[in-house]
Amino acid sequence: MNKKVAVYRLEHFNAAHRLHNPEWDEAKNQDIFGKCNNPNFHGHNYNLEVRVAGEIDDKTGYVFDMKILSDIIKEHILDEFDHKNLNLDVPEFKNLNPTAENIITVIHSKLSKAINNSQLDLRVRLYETERNYVEYPA
Repeated sequence: MNKKVAVYRLEHFNAAHRLHNPEWDEAKNQDIFGKCNNPNFHGHNYNLEVRVAGEIDDKTGYVFDMKILSDIIKEHILDEFDHKNLNLDVPEFKNLNPTAENIITVIHSKLSKAINNSQLDLRVRLYETERNYVEYPA
C-alpha cells in the first residue's frame, strides 16, 4: 500500500530589496512599484514554508529526513539570503527584479537542485508580510 505524505519545514529570513525596472524612467518605476521602489531599498521579514511530498520509505519511515531538509534550506537559502540586500548580494537578482514571485522561483530552483529527487513533489510558499504570500508551483 502506497502512502503519500507531505512534510513541511518552516524557516525565516530577513532581507532588503528594491523593485525597479531599469528599462523604465523613475516616474514609471515609482508609479508601478511605489514605496517598494525606494532607491535606498526596504526590507521584509520573510517566512518560508517548504513542502516535500512523496511515498514513505519502508526502511526509514520518512518521506524525507527533516534534518537533511533543514540543512539544505540553511545552506542554499538562509545562508545566501538572510540579512542580505537581494539586489546587490544575491547573484540571481543581478538582472532579475526581486519581486516575491521571482524570489520564490529562485528558491524553488535552488532547493529542487539540492534535493535532487524526481520522486518527491516540492512546493514552496513565501510570506513577504502576514497578508501577502506567493506559492510555487501554483
